[in-house]
Amino acid sequence: MIHVTLRQLRIFDAVARHLSFSRASGELHLSQPAVSMQVKQLEEALGIPLFEQIGKKIFLTEAGQEVQRVSQSIAQQLQDMEGALANLRGMRGGSLTVGVVSTASYFATRLMARFRQSRPEVRLTLNVVNRETLLKQLADNETDLAIMGQPPSGSDLFAQAFMDNPLVLIAPPAHPLVGKKGIPFARLAEEAMLAREAGSGTRGAVEAIFREQGLTLRPAMEMNKNEAIKQAVEVGLGLGVVSLHTVENELREGRVVTLDVQGFPIVRHWYLVNRAGKRLSPVAQAFREFVLEGG
Repeated sequence: MIHVTLRQLRIFDAVARHLSFSRASGELHLSQPAVSMQVKQLEEALGIPLFEQIGKKIFLTEAGQEVQRVSQSIAQQLQDMEGALANLRGMRGGSLTVGVVSTASYFATRLMARFRQSRPEVRLTLNVVNRETLLKQLADNETDLAIMGQPPSGSDLFAQAFMDNPLVLIAPPAHPLVGKKGIPFARLAEEAMLAREAGSGTRGAVEAIFREQGLTLRPAMEMNKNEAIKQAVEVGLGLGVVSLHTVENELREGRVVTLDVQGFPIVRHWYLVNRAGKRLSPVAQAFREFVLEGG
């Protein structure tokens, strides 16, 4: 019989996620020696090393990867139990963690605010990250629900579209193409294009439409934030493709304008995503229904 404690598993999971004893101790508000001692005791109880050190970095052993999988499963089951018991007691509280790609943060904050008006007792956490990080958080079961553009195909995710996400081409107000109608797509080959980083949902959508038109996207600049793209367009560094939801203020104030280019807007959707098979807590299920019903 293996004798381990939930505390040991929780501390181990923090170290495994960060691959750092110091960052784990900061997250848990424990001293680093205390964290190291708990992990050592866990390894002794299991009779096998869970980490290996190469140079200054630590890595999970094969046994460590298995223990991490089990510890995350136990944590999820405890969370499910807490939510189920709260529901049985008629409680409206609980906690909810929602991850969103940065492009979605403009409307996600409003969604969360409206949801909280009906459930003020709920502890809400909103994590705004890039697409790659959000997919990792879903894989590691670190977020209840996620909001993103098209999820990757073939992954262990369940996704439902809930809102249109038109991508528009923006330019500074003084650009010579402003006001022209039906601009041929090929005309973009003559322009400096500003793009999101490789791997982002917007970048993938733009690359896809360029391929459909027989062109290759060759960005003049790459940026990892929509704000940076909007500001660069505003000062005349090039043209950019952004979600219409992220540029409403700039359009209203006349700081940028949309161009009437063939193929635009690119019509996409926002998706509400969770791990397939994940048992949502009552509050997560309530938020899901709230979003899919129009918020």
